[in-house]
Amino acid sequence: MLAESKVRIGMVNFINTAPLYYIWQKTVDRPEWHIIEAAPSVLNRMLYAGELDMGLVSSQEYAVHPQEYMILDDISISACGPVGSVFLFSKYELKNLSGKTLLLSSQSQTSVSLVKIILEKFYQVVPDYEVGPVLQIDKKEDVAAVLAIGDEALVLSQSGMYPYVIDLGRIWHEETSLPFVFAVWAIRRDFCRNSPAVVVDVQRELLRCRNEGRKNLRNISKKVAPRVSMEAKACYEYLLGIEHDLCPDKKKGLTRFIEFLVERGEGAAEALPLRFF
Repeated sequence: MLAESKVRIGMVNFINTAPLYYIWQKTVDRPEWHIIEAAPSVLNRMLYAGELDMGLVSSQEYAVHPQEYMILDDISISACGPVGSVFLFSKYELKNLSGKTLLLSSQSQTSVSLVKIILEKFYQVVPDYEVGPVLQIDKKEDVAAVLAIGDEALVLSQSGMYPYVIDLGRIWHEETSLPFVFAVWAIRRDFCRNSPAVVVDVQRELLRCRNEGRKNLRNISKKVAPRVSMEAKACYEYLLGIEHDLCPDKKKGLTRFIEFLVERGEGAAEALPLRFF
């Protein structure tokens, strides 16, 4: 018997979630499940504030507040190499970015931490970081590089504005030999205790939607590509590189990322070992 308790669910409606969320929108009819759409950074704040019960949030959010959450097993936004929508767009080679202005997207905490790890730890480069609207970059001539994620990254990647386009998922994999987990499905611990049956129902539907979405990837690509003026074929090839599971290797990649965050003072040691529902 399905649980009927109300639940507030945070969803990201970027193209990289379409293989799961497009099917969800078409097939899940549960009025008691209230969906809130927002960028990961907004959902992070809402989940921590208790304005959501569960949702897709930045991996870093779990690392910062592990005492508040459990991770829903086998759901993520991840990549085993190039991700295709988390880019550092630069006027210069990475080694020449020290002291230059790098504009950071405000949409994702995870990608901001990732670019800092890549530049500072892997390349020993320290730019001057600023946060701002990345699609208005043409108005700021002093900006040397831009971190963009999701649909904004897809738009910029088609603009041809930057001679250097660095896929952060690729660099991470080259340096660590591990996948990178950009987002996890986190549940507030109090909700896990009070409504475990609802969590199980939501997980069942998420997994069903994900599996059905992978089987219908070409059709989904045709439907969502126009959002960013993308060709359906290019969208399909992009979505082939986005993965939504959380296999053992991805758990290792997530653990390594959190270890780096703890080392930098940007994560809580209590986040490890990972805790799953």
